[in-house]
Amino acid sequence: MKKFIVCFLLLSSISVVYAQNWTLDKSHSKLNFTIVHLGISEQEGNFKNFTIKLTSAKEDFSDAVIELSADVNSIDTDNTSRDEHLKGTDYFDAAKFPALTFKSKSFEKVTGNTYNLTGDLTIKGVTKTVSLNVTYIGSTINAKTQKRVAGFKLTGVINRIDFGVGKSSAALSDQVSIVANIEVIKD
Repeated sequence: MKKFIVCFLLLSSISVVYAQNWTLDKSHSKLNFTIVHLGISEQEGNFKNFTIKLTSAKEDFSDAVIELSADVNSIDTDNTSRDEHLKGTDYFDAAKFPALTFKSKSFEKVTGNTYNLTGDLTIKGVTKTVSLNVTYIGSTINAKTQKRVAGFKLTGVINRIDFGVGKSSAALSDQVSIVANIEVIKD
């Protein structure tokens, strides 16, 4: 009987450290990008449809595993003809590559609420390892839903040419800044 109780307590304590799943709160999240046009102005856009799955066993998310998928056809730059051009073969080739994905490799605490997120970004079938800066803004219980929610801001820069998105030109910078404001809900 003692062995049974010890095993039961051990199994119960192990279940506490199991990873918890978090999903995207789409109404409180944005996946934005900025590119410099003609060397004089920043042009902004975003992906309207994307998903994120975050898994973490630790309260501070220092062991987080993150997967993101964005629908390339949902690109929005507030200019319909530019959006269609970006979806075409010159840039994203959305008909052939309808999604871009990111899968984390590590989520390392830098200091306080700041982290370095490293993972594989795949665009147009090309996968490159990228690093992003993350600020964990905090978490709380949503009074309306009674579910735990957490917020993060991700920033970084990628080189679009590395992924075959367009060609180098004087019209557009090769560098694309990413800013994502993410809210996730604990399942």
